[in-house]
Amino acid sequence: MTDSKNKLENAKDKIMGETKEAAGKVTGNEELELKGKIQSSKSDIKKKAGEVKEGIAENIDDSVDKKKVNNEDK
Repeated sequence: MTDSKNKLENAKDKIMGETKEAAGKVTGNEELELKGKIQSSKSDIKKKAGEVKEGIAENIDDSVDKKKVNNEDK
């Protein structure tokens, strides 16, 4: 999946989760409220994982760039 598709999917899950949680609270349906919390939390975890992945990729790119500069200096 592309990065933008992942972000869109996570945003959708976050909104749907929060909606289910709110509906569960209003109707007194604890199961729906819990399912909403889980879906929303899952979205947060996926978002964090994506941020970590991007950070790792940036670090790798920086390391490669530094090696290129060092090799050019020699």
